[in-house]
Amino acid sequence: MGYIDPEQLASADRYKLLIGAIVPRPIAWVSTVSAEGRPNLAPFSFFNGAGSTPMSLLFCPANKGDGSMKDTLRNCLPEAEGGTGEFVVNVVRHAQAGPMSVTAEELPYGESEWSLAGLEAEASGVVRPGRVKGSPLAFECRTHQVIRLAAGVPGGANVVIGRVVAVWAEEGLVNARQHVDAAKLDAIGRMGGDGYCTTRDRLSIPRGRGALPGGG
Repeated sequence: MGYIDPEQLASADRYKLLIGAIVPRPIAWVSTVSAEGRPNLAPFSFFNGAGSTPMSLLFCPANKGDGSMKDTLRNCLPEAEGGTGEFVVNVVRHAQAGPMSVTAEELPYGESEWSLAGLEAEASGVVRPGRVKGSPLAFECRTHQVIRLAAGVPGGANVVIGRVVAVWAEEGLVNARQHVDAAKLDAIGRMGGDGYCTTRDRLSIPRGRGALPGGG
């Protein structure tokens, strides 16, 4: 097995290695508003849940090529730092793959990805950013912490941790035990490059000793 020293790789090559190896990745379709009230929408595949107590999630918006902050990050910053401290993570259904990819377009600050992709917003219940109409599941969040690992560096990593303050689910998607119907959710995942995958092929494996040959 060959050894790779990440410090000897260019930033773009480190990125390619990560997105090719960490697969499939869930997609956070993040809606925010600026301090002036201008809406923004962008997808991020460095995304996951952070914990259930408190209910939290995180996503990682990298810096732009010139080292400046992406609009989403600027908007998610606490109010004391010029942002609104709020965002919504919308789950991307397979049928929404095209519009989601359109919103990855890097537009000048304040221009609307919603309009470019022909998307409509629905009002959230607690936070200011709207939800994507048609998204089967959405998490309204308040920013708990922003960790800037390489402020001002092109492509520099950032971690936004949000506390979930409200959840919206499509009718019939979540049952009384809070189980999500994976087939109805029909989420897509991110692969390397321009690749995506569906979540339609699934398998069940017992936990712990039950996974041993013969059931342990």
